[in-house]
Amino acid sequence: MLSERRLWREPSFDLMGKIFRINWLYVLLLCALAGVGYTALYSAAGGSPEPYANRHVLRFAFGLVLMLGIGMIDIRFIARLAWPLWALCVGLLVLVLRMGHVGKGAQRWLDLGGLQLQPSEMMKLALILALAAWFHRASWERMGNPLFLIPPLLATLIPVGLILKEPNLGTAAITGALGGALFFGAGVRWWKFILVLAPMPFLGSFVYHHMHDYQRARIDTFLHPESDPLGAGYNIIQSKIALGSGGMWGKGFLQGTQGHLDFLPEKQTDFIFTMIGEEFGLVGAVCVIGLLCLIILGGMLIGMRCRNQFGRLVAFGISCNFFLYVFANIAMVMGAIPVGGVPLPLVSHGGSAMLTVMAGFGVLMSVHVHRDVEFPAREPS
Repeated sequence: MLSERRLWREPSFDLMGKIFRINWLYVLLLCALAGVGYTALYSAAGGSPEPYANRHVLRFAFGLVLMLGIGMIDIRFIARLAWPLWALCVGLLVLVLRMGHVGKGAQRWLDLGGLQLQPSEMMKLALILALAAWFHRASWERMGNPLFLIPPLLATLIPVGLILKEPNLGTAAITGALGGALFFGAGVRWWKFILVLAPMPFLGSFVYHHMHDYQRARIDTFLHPESDPLGAGYNIIQSKIALGSGGMWGKGFLQGTQGHLDFLPEKQTDFIFTMIGEEFGLVGAVCVIGLLCLIILGGMLIGMRCRNQFGRLVAFGISCNFFLYVFANIAMVMGAIPVGGVPLPLVSHGGSAMLTVMAGFGVLMSVHVHRDVEFPAREPS
């Protein structure tokens, strides 16, 4: 028991060694993606660094310092904070429902002296850490026990329910999918996923009729965007026009017509990828997607090189979270899924998502730096 406690508490103070162990190639990939964001936001402002691009750089610089700072923290200490952080985020979600800032019909932000905080974004990272902390010592036999899965299931459903109450259907769906990915990565039997997902198609009509009006409108618009081309279908129609008009090589930097003539709404946030596609064409869009894929695969590789299960699950979860952001945003602007307020990470204008993503990459750096540390032994089979 004493040696097990030492494994949890014994820190590593070799600061210079940790700095050299940072995956600087991965950091360079993140800087390159932030550079893409600066370029797109500069164009979105009509060829000006204000009001979007300069703020983007400052937020990324702060996020980079935050990431490197978290990367220095021993991963075992982060594991001990997992459940307290989850409880804190649940408390913040409850606080949002009671006194949150209302914007565009939804109550999603806490106004802290001019700083707007979106707890639902923080909850994703907290959920990853909490589920990794729960599953990392579980034996294969324990994973087969349905009672063992009840606490992590509740840990996923509670925040999903609170986020739905805001209402924020897109973030709730991503949070639920993220929890499911962690269950899968931990080794939960595939037939249990089928058991949970099988009733979903039959619940579709029930869920649809209990949605808010604007949520039903998004689904109707997704299915029939041409039915209201100047109203609910306007955004996605203009997005498709902009993407298609870019052709193979694009219209050129600062030459996009849909964006610069203000036909394209929310071009600095949700539809920033459309700006890239119009100005740099299919080639530019594919290059950005390739950079995003490198970041996702790089996170997975960090997890594969980690010697402890907690680090592997955390790296897997953070990579999945980034993938879900990317997939939801790009699929949305292409009309493959209903429109929702999901930004393109490190590219779109916005603070909460940027800082949360960078904090997650900080934990990923900690996994990489401390990839050889020992955790308490797994439970016996």
